[in-house]
Amino acid sequence: MDANRNACPALFISAPASGHGKTTITAALARMYRRQGKRVRVFKTGPDFLDPLVLEQASGQPVTNLDLWMGGEDHCRRQVALAASQSDVLLVEGVMGLYDGDPSSADLAQLLGIPVIAVINARGMGQTVGALAQGLMAYRPELKFAGVLANGVASPRHAQMLRQGLANARPSVPLLTGLQRDMQFALPERHLGLVAAPEIADLDARLDAVAERMASTALANLPAPVEFGAPPPERAFPRLLEGRTIAVARDLAFSFIYTANIELLQQMGAQVVFFSPLADEALPACDAVWLPGGYPELYLARLQAAQRIQSDLRAHAEAGRALYAECGGMLFLLETIVGQDGDSGSMCGILPGQAIVQKRLQGLGYQTLSLNLPGAVGEHLRCHTFHYSRSVVGAPFLGRGERLFDSSEGEVVYRRGQVTASYLHAYFRSAPRTVAALFGGRQA
Repeated sequence: MDANRNACPALFISAPASGHGKTTITAALARMYRRQGKRVRVFKTGPDFLDPLVLEQASGQPVTNLDLWMGGEDHCRRQVALAASQSDVLLVEGVMGLYDGDPSSADLAQLLGIPVIAVINARGMGQTVGALAQGLMAYRPELKFAGVLANGVASPRHAQMLRQGLANARPSVPLLTGLQRDMQFALPERHLGLVAAPEIADLDARLDAVAERMASTALANLPAPVEFGAPPPERAFPRLLEGRTIAVARDLAFSFIYTANIELLQQMGAQVVFFSPLADEALPACDAVWLPGGYPELYLARLQAAQRIQSDLRAHAEAGRALYAECGGMLFLLETIVGQDGDSGSMCGILPGQAIVQKRLQGLGYQTLSLNLPGAVGEHLRCHTFHYSRSVVGAPFLGRGERLFDSSEGEVVYRRGQVTASYLHAYFRSAPRTVAALFGGRQA
């Protein structure tokens, strides 16, 4: 095949808002095509760590994020074009509602040229679904639409009412399928989003059940191919981490890791090794440590009992080696975490302070961070924040994030010795020299 005519069947799964069932439907489609023997690649729009875990289990393939603001157009187009050349079908799950955010899911779908399935929770709705679908289409006429997938259909009569409404839309919209109201297909949630896939004991059974139900619908046939063209060339990143080993915490308590961040560290020359604080594994021999975000507040007793890794991390920090911590990783560095239920756990104590998990969201949105570290002056690290805890940290300020759409103050970045911590989740590709400085690499 001509590389410039790189084509692959593809669908973009979106909705009018969050809560309509995008992740369940995307995972079900992935599982259905996989059961047909197809090579399925799934992408998740926006800064999300939990949905990709479900989508990976459904598809059997790695799931990466597509974020136009953090990663840029060329990076998104490159990831999709490379996947298209190696797959039988591509699925992209949107974020929030189709037109929510700037950039939005619609922006990404239009850039990639992938037709949109609008997943609509039709509970309590009849023919009005046609007006809703018509509005989604008319809002941006140049966007390609494949049709509507109705979620929460109560009966055959309900499905007939939905078809009537969609037929009356201008132009008419096909009802690709209607999934009956069945709570076994709803994925469990908690305060930061979906429950992590490894914690859902019957996830495979749920996915198989809804995939089986979809197998008798029109969606069982592959969608039309989309031409993605040749992938844009990859950026050349300075190998400022050559010869350095970076130990990354990875388990149920620390799982908020962008695949692209690991790839960036490796592209810059680092060797990446993993360890589990929950399992109280010894810290691997390393030059630097990354404690990513996650759910430490759900595992307070186990983390408090993990004295070996706590001691190893304290020794690492006291030796003046680089340690970078994001959100939940920062909480693990504090003296104490207090959960939503009031239970507390003693943590590493590398940074003085305490975090208390609240009932309501405390921080959300994109932020830009300029730390002006040696060798990285003028770089802008693109980040995202999403947390329920509030912290008091007794460490010097290194900087503060700048909110993308809000003039209020952003998240604080703390620095004590070579330990750097904040609530921000960074997208490393946006500022590679800053990342090298955070992990003690060479200056450019």
